[in-house]
Amino acid sequence: MSSLFLNRQTSDERKALIETLHQTQSGHCFICEKVLDLQLHKDNLDVDHVIPLKTGGKDDPSNFALTHDSCNRSKQATNLEVARLLQRFAALKEALEPDNRSPNLGDILTQAGGGQAELSFKLVGDQIQFTLSAVGDQAIYTVPVYLDELSGFRYFFVKLPIQYLRHDDRINPRAIGSNISKLVEEFYLKRPQLHVPLAWMTSEGGKSAVHVFDGQHKAAAQIMLGAKAMPVRVFVDPNPDTLITTNTNAGTTLKQVAFDKSVQRHLGSTLYRDRIDRFRTETNRPSDDLAFSERDLVSYFKGQSREMKRYILDAVRDGVTSSADNKLRDFIDYGGRGKERPLSYSSIDKTFYSFFIYQEVLDTPLHFGLEDGQNPRELETSQLIRLMNVIAEEIYIGKFDSDIGTDKIESQLQKGTNFPLPHLRAFRMSKEEVLYNWLKFVEQIAYTYFVNTGMPTQKERLFQYPFPEQLWTNIRNFVRNLAGLPLWANKDLSETVFGGKANNSFWETVFATGKSPQGVQVMAKGLNLVEMMK
Repeated sequence: MSSLFLNRQTSDERKALIETLHQTQSGHCFICEKVLDLQLHKDNLDVDHVIPLKTGGKDDPSNFALTHDSCNRSKQATNLEVARLLQRFAALKEALEPDNRSPNLGDILTQAGGGQAELSFKLVGDQIQFTLSAVGDQAIYTVPVYLDELSGFRYFFVKLPIQYLRHDDRINPRAIGSNISKLVEEFYLKRPQLHVPLAWMTSEGGKSAVHVFDGQHKAAAQIMLGAKAMPVRVFVDPNPDTLITTNTNAGTTLKQVAFDKSVQRHLGSTLYRDRIDRFRTETNRPSDDLAFSERDLVSYFKGQSREMKRYILDAVRDGVTSSADNKLRDFIDYGGRGKERPLSYSSIDKTFYSFFIYQEVLDTPLHFGLEDGQNPRELETSQLIRLMNVIAEEIYIGKFDSDIGTDKIESQLQKGTNFPLPHLRAFRMSKEEVLYNWLKFVEQIAYTYFVNTGMPTQKERLFQYPFPEQLWTNIRNFVRNLAGLPLWANKDLSETVFGGKANNSFWETVFATGKSPQGVQVMAKGLNLVEMMK
C-alpha cells in the first residue's frame, strides 16, 4: 500500500527524512544492517513502512525505515523487523556453508548468548530444587517431578533462561528449514506457541546441561524474536536409545514430523552404532571388539530384525552422504523442496543407494579386511563416493550455477530465455528418470568388466569388489561422453522430451533407440556402451 505521507513530501522534505533515518539507524540498512552510504547509494535507497499499513502500521516518520532498494525488494517478509531477523538467519546460514551444514538451534542459541550454563539442582522426593546463578538469580526454585506412566521416565516443567539450553544434535540432527520464516512471523504477531520444547538432563553430580531434542524450530523462532527464557518439559535420566527411536519413528512410520530422508538415515545410523555398543555390553565384549557380523546383530536383536536391517543400511547411506570427501553432496538438496541444487536426496536414494549398496546383511565380521582395504562395507562406501566424485567433476563442478538454480528452466527456454549450456546439461542429466537410466549403464559397464575378466561377481554386491583403475577410466569416459551428447543442449526438446514428467521406461527407450516412444528423434542413434567408454 502506497504512502500518502511520502507522496505529499517535497524533495527537500524527503531528503531531510532520509538523513534523519540514516542518523537514527547509525548509517546502516534497516534490513541487512550493512553500511548504507547516502552518496554512494543515493540512487538505490528505499523508505518503507516498518509495520505495513495493512496490518495497522502508521503512515508517519515513526514507522519509516531506510533500506537498500535491493534488500527491500528481496525481503522475506512484509514487516521490516521480521525481514531483518530473517536476513540475520540468512547470514548465519551463509556463514555455515563452508562447513557444509545449515543452522540448528545450537547456532541460534550461540548467536543469542545462550547454551553455556549447567543447571545446579537437587532432587528431593518428587520435587526438584534449582537455582539460576549463571544469570545472577540466586533464588531457590522448587517444581514438582512427575512420572510418565508409559515410559517410566521422570520429568518436570520449567521456564529456563536460554543460557541453560543446548541443542541435542544426536537425537535431533535436523537443520532449521525455510519454514522458520512463517514461525517468526506467527510469533511476531503475538500468537502463542502451542507446544513446549522437550529436553533431557542427567541427575548425576547435582549439575547438568539441559539438552533440547524436540521443538527446535519453535524455540529458535522465539529466540530470534528476542525471547530470553523458554518453557520446556525436561526428562530426567531418560534412556537416550528410547528417545532416538521415538524421534525416528515420529518422522518415519508415524509421520508426526516432516523428517527429510537424509535426517532419517542419520538417525538410523546413530541407532546402528548404539545397537553395536549394546551388543558388546550385553555379551561382555571389549568396547573395541568388531569380531561379529551384521547377521549376528540382527539375530541378537531378533524382535527388531526389520529395524536392525534398516539401521545397517542407513549407516552405509549416511557414511556416503556425510563424507567430507564426497564432492557431489554440494549439489544435493536434502530438503527436497529447494530450487538451487540439481539433485534431490530422494533421487540419490532411489538411484545411487538402491543400485550400488548391497541391500542384505553381511555374514562376515565387521572387522573383516579392514587392515588391507578389503572390508566389503568400507569398499562399498569409498567406491560409491569415488563414483559420485567422478560424476561431480564431469557434470557439476564449475558447470552448474546455483545462482541460476532449477526453477522452471524448461518453460523459460520455451519463452526464449538462454542458459549457459553446461548448466542446462547438468540440470537435464539430473532429472530422476534420466539419472535412473544412465546410472544403470554405469552398473552394466562395471558388471560386464568383471565378467569379461573372468571374475565371479554377484551383481547385487558389485561395489563390494575393488574396481581396477581401468574400470574407473571406462566409467569416467562413459560419463564424459554421455555429457557431451547434443540432446542436453538442444533447446527445441524443451517442448517435447524435457517438457513434462517422463517415466523410467521413456528414457530407457530413448537411450536404446535414439527416439522417444512417440517417435521424436532425440539422438542420432541409440547408445553403444563400447563406443561410450573410449
